[in-house]
Parts: sequence; C-alpha cells; structure tokens
Amino acid sequence: MKILVKAPAKINLALDVLHKRNDGYHEVEMIMTTIDLADRLELSLLEQNQIHIISQNRYVPDDQRNLAYQAAQILKDRFGIKQGVAISIEKTIPVAAGLAGGSSDAAAALRGLNKLWNLGLSLDELAEIGSEIGSDVSFCVYGGTALAKGRGEQIKELPAPPTCWVILAKPFIGVSTADVYRRLDVNAVTHPNIGAMVDALHHSDYQAVCRNVGNVLEDVTLNLHPEVAQIKDQMKRFGADAVLMSGSGPTVFGLVQHDSRMHRIYNGLRGFCDQVFAVRMLGDRNKLD
Repeated sequence: MKILVKAPAKINLALDVLHKRNDGYHEVEMIMTTIDLADRLELSLLEQNQIHIISQNRYVPDDQRNLAYQAAQILKDRFGIKQGVAISIEKTIPVAAGLAGGSSDAAAALRGLNKLWNLGLSLDELAEIGSEIGSDVSFCVYGGTALAKGRGEQIKELPAPPTCWVILAKPFIGVSTADVYRRLDVNAVTHPNIGAMVDALHHSDYQAVCRNVGNVLEDVTLNLHPEVAQIKDQMKRFGADAVLMSGSGPTVFGLVQHDSRMHRIYNGLRGFCDQVFAVRMLGDRNKLD
C-alpha cells in the first residue's frame, strides 16, 4: 500500500514576536497562508520495523534530524506501531528558506501515516502531535490561512487572502532561524498590525493586505545578508504591490494581481536570483481522506 501526500509551503503575511518565554521559545503572533509550491511525499509500508527516508536532495537528512522521520517515530512510539515505513520526499520547496518546507513534510507525514496505519486521528489531534515536532508543524497540518499564537501551535482559522500571484525569490544562502531569533531585540522593532491584517482578510481587501504585511525578523536577516535586501528592492522596482521576507528568510515574496506584471517581475528576478517561483495561494484548509 502506498499513500501520496502533498506538503505545501507557507508564507508569513505578518510575523510579530512579543517576548521571550521562560521555556526558551519566543511568544509570537503570525498570520500564515499556504501556497501552491509543494513537496511530495510517498509513504509505503515496510516489513522491517524501521523508518526509511529517501530523497535525492543532498540537503535533506535521512535520519532522526529529518522532521518527517520524527513524525513517524512519534506516532510509532505513541501508538505502538510495529510496522515500518519508507518515506520518499520529492523536494520542490527550497531548503532553509523560511517557507516551512521541513515542517510541511512532517505535517504531510502525519496526515499520510494516519491513513496508512489506520490511526483514525482528527486534524486537531494530528496538529497537537505536530506541535511536539516544531513550531510551524501544527499550522502545516491544517493548511489554509490562520493566525498562530504561542510559539506557533495555537491556531485560529482565517479566511483565505484575496486572489493574487505570489512571486518568491530565494538567494543561494541558508538562514538559521535560531540565529535570527538570538539576534532579535524585541524592544527595538516596529511591530506589524496583526489586527489590521486579520480585518483585511475578513473583508477580502487586497489593498489592505498589501498595506499591512510586516515581519519583525526581516531587519535582522537583512543586516546579516545584504543580498536579501537587494531582492526586496528589485521586486519593488519591478512593481510588486507588497514585498516581504517570509519567516526568518532568506526567501522574499511579492504580491501582485495582474498576470503581465507577474511575468515582468518573474523574468526580471530570474536574471540574478537562483530560485524564483510564481504561484497562487491555496486558501482552503486540508481535509482528511
């Protein structure tokens, strides 16, 4: 038996950090939405009681460091699963890009294994398990658009953003999320207006969405990596309606509604950036089969 699962990337329309918590994590408020840029996972049963990760991408670990591996291990431990599984990961989402590629792979593994092993868990139960793996995994279990609080595990569903193109550009660098948070001074940042973004989504107001994008981690990464700032400037110059870094970076995304402008920005960025994508937002939450 084989199960195929898509693992969509996410972008942060708004990302705020409120303070550092006693447990070492940061208290955050984030508005995230999934986009049509996805890894693909194929899960198949093994006779041997082991977890086998398969990927052609040399940046994807095939051991306990892999979040999909951790997802399988936690389910095996919690529910006494004696069957093994092979998880083949076809990567499309850039690695270490601020797009939650690893977290989405873990979430897809949870959803797929729930079916493969006949566990009968709800999305809420899978999201709770996902929160033990990583801060973005809970959101990725649900997909769609949501406000995430706490360290990212408290999820409140929001309406899908207005229809538009999302153009993503990632320079050939990786960014350590832990390093960015370590360098962040929460008392010296301009906090995005999370409430205004929530209102914009409820009213499907594209202009208000564009006005209220914001990410407190952006300045930290821009100071570490000037090439990220250059990509932002280029996107603005080419005419994107809003430009923001996603997560801890280094991927920058631009929003645009018109096809002709999307093509102009996409083609312009491809001239000097390694990985460029033009995709749509997905909008809808995941459903269990």
